[in-house]
Amino acid sequence: MNKYEVMYVIDTALEDQLRSDVIARFNAIVENNGGKVERVDEWGKRRLAYPINYKTEGYYVLMYMSAPGDLPRELERNFKINESILRYLVTRLEGEIPAKREPLKPYAPKEQAEEVKEEVKEAEEAPVQAAEEAPAAEAEAEAPQTEIE
Repeated sequence: MNKYEVMYVIDTALEDQLRSDVIARFNAIVENNGGKVERVDEWGKRRLAYPINYKTEGYYVLMYMSAPGDLPRELERNFKINESILRYLVTRLEGEIPAKREPLKPYAPKEQAEEVKEEVKEAEEAPVQAAEEAPAAEAEAEAPQTEIE
């Protein structure tokens, strides 16, 4: 049995129940054809890189499975005839199934975001303070220096 990674994008116009029925249907196709679903990761609604059929968002699902060599063709045939699937890709995995990834998190947590805002504010004020101190430093430099002997 070979290991496969299957990524498919479901139309976001489907309701939650219909979407979970579509996912269950593809899992059942794998099971009924002698394969085994190792893991299903639902990535959720994401923006598409380019519009597909005038749609700009899709619901991403990543499935890992072990299956005989003829199952990907059957799975792709079912993806083609299902109108709620926008795109799909079936690839063969070499090696072990990768560890589950954590969902994407915002760039900085709230506490760090506030700290970053404070740092930016201080950085914006620093040139003003430096500009105020600069004339005093220039005045000292321009003052005639007398040598004490």
